[in-house]
Amino acid sequence: MIIGVPTEIKKDEYRVALLPVGAETLTKYGHRVLVEKGAGMGSGILDSEYRDAGATVIPSAQDIFRRSDMIIKVKEPMPSEIRMIRRDQIIFTYFHFAASRSLTEGMIRTGSVCIAYETMEEEDGTLPLLTPMSEVAGRMAVQEGAKYLERPTEGRGILLGGVPGVEPAHVVILGGGIVGTNAAKMAAGLGAKVTILDIDLERLRYLSDVLPPNVTLLMSNPENIRKMVTEADLLIGAVLIKGAKAPRLVTKKMVGTMKKGAVIVDVAVDQGGCIETIKPTTHTKPTYIIKGVVHYGVANMPGAVSRTSTYALTNATLPYTVQIANKGYLKAAKENKAIWTGVNILTGKVTDAAVARAFRMKYTPLEELIS
Repeated sequence: MIIGVPTEIKKDEYRVALLPVGAETLTKYGHRVLVEKGAGMGSGILDSEYRDAGATVIPSAQDIFRRSDMIIKVKEPMPSEIRMIRRDQIIFTYFHFAASRSLTEGMIRTGSVCIAYETMEEEDGTLPLLTPMSEVAGRMAVQEGAKYLERPTEGRGILLGGVPGVEPAHVVILGGGIVGTNAAKMAAGLGAKVTILDIDLERLRYLSDVLPPNVTLLMSNPENIRKMVTEADLLIGAVLIKGAKAPRLVTKKMVGTMKKGAVIVDVAVDQGGCIETIKPTTHTKPTYIIKGVVHYGVANMPGAVSRTSTYALTNATLPYTVQIANKGYLKAAKENKAIWTGVNILTGKVTDAAVARAFRMKYTPLEELIS
């Protein structure tokens, strides 16, 4: 199989979908790897490193898309890339389809095979390709939130952990999954007062055993959310429903009850966001203010720490890339549940129920297409 690795062209995206060691692994299995010139530069990886690993460095994205059987990326294809995708070509990347009708319709029209990192689910219910970036995003949410609480960035002028004699900031986290847990570890470690809200009592019981005493755990319900929103100095949205649009838990009216200069970081923004007033922003211009509250809505947060993120992501993606390349997507999907659950669109049919529901499109179970 010919595997193509184009340079990411989404604004402020510096990650790359394959390391040189990944190219070395794939070529040892007899596959060809084509890497666009400069694709690894944002993560500190030289073209020469890919060549030394057996890859061929190609000068243009057009040639990558034209020649490759499978394209592996980090972020969803941009409009210019969608136009280059061929029928039956495998596209393996983060898609987050439920957040974008235009992307979904565009990929349907290509007739390609869309395997989404974010919906891949193992037998034990874990999300192996969402987890590493969720770990990064959760930790970054606190790091960025602490920065934007500073007065020069129009925050409240609060040090997250306080100092002796001065109380720390109150960090409220909506969701106790991977993002929320990593955010809580960071915030608690810096000395903040932390509250996590989640709907899963068993998860809350688990978190009570592993998190420090300065983390309070609350059942997520409208009353508790309303109360905690008014107390938050930093509000972190960390809610995930696999493959689906994030539920709106905080309304514009509730944002109006927050302290002036408080900060919102909604990690769920790439799935539509769980806070009504959030909208996607970029690393170049990451924040805006509504009702006196600083909003941070960068949809590719891990892209800012591209070297860490690239290594974390590719550690997880490479085994699946090898399986798809060695077996073809049909056999790989039949033999591996994670790959099966990653197939969101297949030759013009929506095969993920959550994506179909998001846009009221026809859902076609995957087994009907590849039985």
